[in-house]
Amino acid sequence: MTKKITITLFLGLVFGTTFAQNLNTAKLDSLFQILEAKDKFMGSIAVSENGKVFYTKSIGKDDIETNKRSTIATKYRIGSISKMFTSCLIFKAVEEKKLSLDQTIESYFPTIENANKITIGNLLNHRSGIHNFTNDKSYLGYNTQPKSEKEMVEIIANGKSDFEPNSKAEYSNSNYVLLSYVLEKTYKKTYKEIVASKIIKPLGLKNTYFGNKINIQNNECYSYSFNEKWKRETETDMSIPMGAGALVSNPTDLVLFIERLFANKIISQNSLDQMKTIKDNYGMGIFQVPFYDKKGYGHNGGIDGFSSVLSYFPDSKLAIALTCNGQNYDNNNIIIAVLSNYYGKKFEIPTFKTIELKTEDLDRYLGEYTSPDLPLNITITKDNLKLFAQATGQSAFPLDATEKDKFEFIRAGIKMEFNPKENQMTLYQGGKKFHYQKK
Repeated sequence: MTKKITITLFLGLVFGTTFAQNLNTAKLDSLFQILEAKDKFMGSIAVSENGKVFYTKSIGKDDIETNKRSTIATKYRIGSISKMFTSCLIFKAVEEKKLSLDQTIESYFPTIENANKITIGNLLNHRSGIHNFTNDKSYLGYNTQPKSEKEMVEIIANGKSDFEPNSKAEYSNSNYVLLSYVLEKTYKKTYKEIVASKIIKPLGLKNTYFGNKINIQNNECYSYSFNEKWKRETETDMSIPMGAGALVSNPTDLVLFIERLFANKIISQNSLDQMKTIKDNYGMGIFQVPFYDKKGYGHNGGIDGFSSVLSYFPDSKLAIALTCNGQNYDNNNIIIAVLSNYYGKKFEIPTFKTIELKTEDLDRYLGEYTSPDLPLNITITKDNLKLFAQATGQSAFPLDATEKDKFEFIRAGIKMEFNPKENQMTLYQGGKKFHYQKK
């Protein structure tokens, strides 16, 4: 149940209207081949233009233990892409005059701090101030166990507020869990029934549904993290994320969903315009996706080692869905490769080549680094032949040596270049660079 999509490239213009026939599928195939060969990615992708899917690919395994390979029919937990479905359901209820974006939530959740000030709209665009329960260390102590509405509301209420409602925006899964319960109270049905009857069945989404315990026999897959080898992740009980992250789907269903959304087959144009209105980086269940001069919309997701990206570029009627059950490479880089290919932009297939260093070679990089550009200090340590970096308040991550004085953590798109003589380090991430000085 992760945050927003960031795809930012700064140079160039895009011309033309139809590009699918010019897609270099062989080059994309080569990208996925090396991702699989180097244990960088397991998952599926679908790309469509004007409602027609013209590229699909699936690599990796649904179940490593039984060696069951993934196919384009494999279904994944999609995490926070579920929020787009929940937002659509809220707007449908508004269109049916069952709800109002301006109504406050005290009648639903009287124990929530500031409930008399928080509106349905504030929940949708993350301006409620309600604390995000998945940020708490205690979350991983109960996330695999089923929870009732009463228990979840109590957990969320105990988290209190992080800021005054509507004073700013901050991502919180709590908002969409509460919206799920609002829908259930409104329609007197379960969220599972509501999303099935109002979106899934009308659109003919055959591989999308409210999740349960993972069932490999039903073309679902387990999720994995990578540390020298793939390790299976635990499973969150879907009664916890609800409409914030409990749906299962696959790429071909997801591109159909987002195409229908922008064709006004789910909600009206007026509702879609409100959904797309960005304030302090957040829409109502949707984010902007910039690429050169193009403006896309979508959401991403992450839960239990699953990760996913869904985006749509209205001018080109281009939809891309990526679902993943094993990530050792930044999904953003894959999406950029696909978009670059589609729009005729250059992109390089990574080689993932590394160099080996002796443990004494790493000593020159060790220490704590500070930056005038970022409030986070970075401490560089080593464990035998491996260098590690750790930002203030965050977990340590390994660095692979790619060239002399150059290292990367490719899963997060991080590169570091050291200048030992000057006791300096430059951090590259998200198209930006930050200068650090060793203390």
